[in-house]
Amino acid sequence: MQALWMLLAAFLFATMGVCIKFASEHFNSFEIVCYRGLVGVVFIWFFARARRISLRTQLPMMHAWRTLVGVIALTCWFYAIPLLPLATAMTLNYMSSVWIATFLLGGAVLMQGKQTSIQHQGPLFLAVLAGFGGVAMMLRPTINEAQVFGALIGLLSGIFAAFAYLQVSALARAGEPDSRTVFYFSVGAVLTGGVAMLFTGASPWFWPSALWLLPIGLLAVLGQLCMTRAYSSGATLVVANLQYSGIVFAGIYSVVIFGDHLTPLSWAGMALIVVSGITATVLRARALPHAPAEDHAA
Repeated sequence: MQALWMLLAAFLFATMGVCIKFASEHFNSFEIVCYRGLVGVVFIWFFARARRISLRTQLPMMHAWRTLVGVIALTCWFYAIPLLPLATAMTLNYMSSVWIATFLLGGAVLMQGKQTSIQHQGPLFLAVLAGFGGVAMMLRPTINEAQVFGALIGLLSGIFAAFAYLQVSALARAGEPDSRTVFYFSVGAVLTGGVAMLFTGASPWFWPSALWLLPIGLLAVLGQLCMTRAYSSGATLVVANLQYSGIVFAGIYSVVIFGDHLTPLSWAGMALIVVSGITATVLRARALPHAPAEDHAA
């Protein structure tokens, strides 16, 4: 059942990407971030109230940093989705595991001779190298000059998603429940998107195009809940690695719904990123056996 919950979460996140791509034809990235956060705030508030979970925190600064990097990651991802094939944008966001491995490798280099040895980081180095090789394979055949900026923003979304994950891990170790972490992130998304809209302006609402905004927030929250349920009995490696099925779902959506043309080399690059991400997840689990899941919607 844990595996099925994770597959459902990955499917919901990929479906959210489809809704974002359609919504981006009528709303800018900041508006989508704001409305996605608003749905999350309302949903989590009722969810926490029903579960009698307090949303008051004793760690405001930790939540502030998690919210900052999380909102940057979310905004970058939402910006990249309309500029790139959906499968490409999803894969770049899922590079967060490889970036985390890069941070761990960098830490091992800095601490060499003190607490750890770089000689034991060979598998991690190969995972990182394979991940970036996959990016090169995926982007070269599918990215034209007009999409280069979108690809760079997509890479940034993965970097900041890695920072957000590390902070989520710290909050989990401090005893903060998932619902509280998601709630403050959603509040930050509303505030950030709302302030940005003061400068970029708000797009007019036309029906039924405005209806795309509701499923974005609902799919994100439901995906987060499914992921939490998947890990409720322990973060097994099988469940953790099933998150990459979201790339497969996104690839199917890209071809079937949007008619994107992905070359064999592009598919091979995506597969290499999945393998490197799984490897990085395994290696990270050895170092941090009780770390929470990566959340690709928050």
